[in-house]
Amino acid sequence: MTTRRWTAGLLATVAAVALAGCSSGGSEEKSCTSDGLTITCAPDERSKTPKVTGELLTGGQYDVSQARGQVVVVNFWGSWCAPCRAEADDLEATYQATKASGVTFLGVNVQDSRDKAIAFEQGRATYPSIFDPSSRQALNFDIPPNTTPATVVLDRDGRIAVVIRRAVTQDELKPIVERIAGEKPAPN
Repeated sequence: MTTRRWTAGLLATVAAVALAGCSSGGSEEKSCTSDGLTITCAPDERSKTPKVTGELLTGGQYDVSQARGQVVVVNFWGSWCAPCRAEADDLEATYQATKASGVTFLGVNVQDSRDKAIAFEQGRATYPSIFDPSSRQALNFDIPPNTTPATVVLDRDGRIAVVIRRAVTQDELKPIVERIAGEKPAPN
């Protein structure tokens, strides 16, 4: 069994378990809605903060916990992925349009070589990307981004607000990001 197949199988299993948690019924039922490709969770029912840390493509380290207080848009991508190439300009345009309102973006490069990832990102993205060739970062999410591309929007408290398991456009993503950015952080 190849590593890719193993990883895909593991992510599918984790996704099934996570989605079951969003619709388990009874008093523990979460207020998550899904159309099969996009999962949106109500503020009071959002998953815990995922641990997203790693080496950046350009060197240095990243830790999502340092972005607390900002909305963080995490995009999983690969240079080999045609839909990733198609959405790259829309992601950058959304980043530029929303960064002044306390929004930051992070790419997570998966199943790629560093050289190809750096070449792909040049001229496309001004936000940083973590180099994650083994695709392990996705396993840190209660609602995993089990496709490539996938985009996860974390609220200002670092909780998972939206998971989009397909390529996005600026027309779709920008209103989602603006809505999450307009929410008040949860009281401590």
